[in-house]
Amino acid sequence: MISRRQVLVAGAVGGATVLLAPRGAGAVPIRRAQPLLDPATIPKYMTDLVVPPVMPPVREHDRHETDEYRIGVRQFQQQILPPGLPTTVVWGYGSVEDSETFSYPAYTIEARLDRPVRVTWINQLVDKRSEFLPPLLPVDPTVHWANPPGGIAGRDSMPTFTRTPGPYTGPVPMVTHLHGGHSRQESDGYPEAWYLPVAKNIPAGFARVGTYYDEFRAEFERKYGIKWRPGTATFQYGNDQRASTLWFHDHTLGITRSNVYAGLAGFYLLRGGPSDLPPGVLPGPHPSLGDRPGTRYHEIPIVIQDRSFNPDGSLFYPDSRAFAQDCTNPADYIPNGDVPPIWVPEFFADTIVSNGRTWPRLDVEQRRYRLRLLNGCNARTLFLKIAANPTAPRPVTPALPMWLIGTDGGFLPEPVRLDQILLANANRADVIVDFTDVPQGTELYLINEGPDGPFQGGTPGTDFPPADVNTTGQVMKFVVGPRIGADKSVPPDQLRLPPFTPLGPATNARRLLLDEQVSTTGCGPVATLLGTVAPDGRATPLRWSDPVTENPALNSTEIWEFDNRTMDAHPMHIHQVQFQVVGRGPDGNQPPAPQESGFLDTVVALPPGPGQTREITRIRALFDLPGRYVWHCHIVEHEDNEMMRPYIVGPMGGAEHP
Repeated sequence: MISRRQVLVAGAVGGATVLLAPRGAGAVPIRRAQPLLDPATIPKYMTDLVVPPVMPPVREHDRHETDEYRIGVRQFQQQILPPGLPTTVVWGYGSVEDSETFSYPAYTIEARLDRPVRVTWINQLVDKRSEFLPPLLPVDPTVHWANPPGGIAGRDSMPTFTRTPGPYTGPVPMVTHLHGGHSRQESDGYPEAWYLPVAKNIPAGFARVGTYYDEFRAEFERKYGIKWRPGTATFQYGNDQRASTLWFHDHTLGITRSNVYAGLAGFYLLRGGPSDLPPGVLPGPHPSLGDRPGTRYHEIPIVIQDRSFNPDGSLFYPDSRAFAQDCTNPADYIPNGDVPPIWVPEFFADTIVSNGRTWPRLDVEQRRYRLRLLNGCNARTLFLKIAANPTAPRPVTPALPMWLIGTDGGFLPEPVRLDQILLANANRADVIVDFTDVPQGTELYLINEGPDGPFQGGTPGTDFPPADVNTTGQVMKFVVGPRIGADKSVPPDQLRLPPFTPLGPATNARRLLLDEQVSTTGCGPVATLLGTVAPDGRATPLRWSDPVTENPALNSTEIWEFDNRTMDAHPMHIHQVQFQVVGRGPDGNQPPAPQESGFLDTVVALPPGPGQTREITRIRALFDLPGRYVWHCHIVEHEDNEMMRPYIVGPMGGAEHP
């Protein structure tokens, strides 16, 4: 069992001094004063919630049978903090045909069942002189990462150093993953299929693409007759899965945490078919192309994230391991020791941001609303609840229930009435909130009772202290007004959701390890690991570069058992598949919670409880697409430092090359 290290939450040092390292090369000094913008001074509920518009396609005609998009990644300024406070430099996606569409979070891609979507993702992280933009946030070059400076021979590796380096300052690699998508390998956003922008000052000797980029580029050309241009990758999504709430984000090896924290995320909503409900049954409308300004929406996607800010409005993210207050001695840092000098085990920011705005408000009518919630935080687990008083002592009595109708993989077998929803990193919750009988003028609040640190299981107020009631314990405000027009949606307790067909029996089972590597000095973790567990319980920790050990047969259904031997919960995500939770507990035989009765692509693997030596989270998945994919923890600081493994469906063959 790994002992819990001390974790410093950004909110605990708002306006104070933290331990940081300066930018640039050379040895890492130990201290620098860095006051943060105190979240308690940020006015709340001053800004309307932004409802992401729909991403415009390049072409959307029935005769083409495919919707095409050209989506770039750019740097720009956005008013994330309330008006009157500084703007924030962020990264975001947008249509390259319309610079006004670049936003954090991105505009939403609306997709239809069995109608393919083809996206050309373009790395446009360059300035007006066509010179590359450096990373917006600190990148630790000592972990196993994309490593463009290593050239062809050294890309996608853990480089060596003769002295402790500062943050990487070169051109930024990117590759986009459709999270929850049923995508073929060349379109999945594999972490080693990244590419740099086209810039005139890329240093000589830099690798411009990742290890698998050329292979997947050739495969895509063979299938679709389309060549990828430099600085781009074109992916095709078949949309041959259940109607569901998906999302897209960067997935570059070793720097996902900084690229996503900078703003690279957006919704992808798949509709239609027998796994969806006909129009009018659920609250609507939702955003569509060509909507008039001022259109009132009753279906709203909301991504909830935590961020910290410097006084000038810029994003704050630690640039030294000293920030975590466990491994603070520079003599322990690589190459003198085994501690990555910049990477932190987790980061919990001090300000809540919803749809790119701090603590927004939403004027609602006396009617039902469909909210499609996404936990887009780096490491924070959310326990969401609707309360009448945002600063009441936790836990609070809910003011309204939330009716859960869907999760990651679409609709549940039946609606579930919940007072509180646990939303782990990358999980989605499709909920109905009924304001029909709430008096006009009432103010209600979406609050968070999750911890201000690593989630270790249990319930708020009993097993852990809930989030700070004045900052991270608040999310957004609802202000109830009169209903405009009729609400023809079906009350949630009367809803009949689409037919639900569970997966069939499994033909194989795997026991998989969740672990940590602690520094040889004992100061704290230096990597988070996955691996295998033998029938006799012997564990074999593995790294990203180790040979593939998970090789399901094509069209096989398998049981995967996550054996968590750390003190923390880990949200485990498997690319390509939507799976079902089979059981939990010391032997994995306890039934899943009602919230887990549908399909998921990310599951909370809890740590052992008091007096237990192990905790098993058992899932069942069908692997029906061949190729190379990944499974990993979706705490992005973990996946960026070894808590990610490749897996291959079908024969290894050429897929198992270095």
